Amino acid sequence: MEYNTQRTHLHLPEYGRIIQQLVERCKELPTKQERSELAVAIVDFMGQRNPQLRDEQNYKHKLWDHLFILADYDLDIDSPYPLPTREEMAVKPKKMDYPLLQGEFKFYGKSILQLIEKAIELEAGEEKDALIQVIANNMKKSYNVYNKEHVQDEVIFRHLKDLSENRLDLTGIDSLDKSKIYYASNRNNKNNNNSKNSSQNKRRNFHNNKNRK
Repeated sequence: MEYNTQRTHLHLPEYGRIIQQLVERCKELPTKQERSELAVAIVDFMGQRNPQLRDEQNYKHKLWDHLFILADYDLDIDSPYPLPTREEMAVKPKKMDYPLLQGEFKFYGKSILQLIEKAIELEAGEEKDALIQVIANNMKKSYNVYNKEHVQDEVIFRHLKDLSENRLDLTGIDSLDKSKIYYASNRNNKNNNNSKNSSQNKRRNFHNNKNRK
């Protein structure tokens, strides 16, 4: 019995042993033309075995790179793309910067940071004040959803100052309930409710008068 540990090492296990054996056979062919023709067929076969790669950008180029990796970078053929080297493939990607929203701020989301940057860019005035209050109200909603508990407005003000690096400040407001945004929203809701109740009362009176007749 032959064990996998005794077989040729699979450089890319996701392609399976059949493709690995085809690549090994390609390397053994005597002429460059024969190797190149078989390499084209192998790449097509690799694409059929892994159709999900077709959704990726430059998937053909990626398949040819994988072919050379399967050949352990030792394959003399005519390739439509530059041959990758072992050194190039060994280069590690650059470290990604951690997002700013960490620790106690992670539940606010990236959109809050974008709104904060937008508010910082605006000139002082009513538009900027309104946007800051909108941001603070949304931060409070996000906090309550994530923590499942009521949060004091002073906490939101402190978080806003920290996230904006002290460039946005709502400490002049006693609470978000006293902001223009809060009152405007409440007035709209109250007007909508009054309008709805008025319509219901009119329908009710109409039916009552109709029944009396």
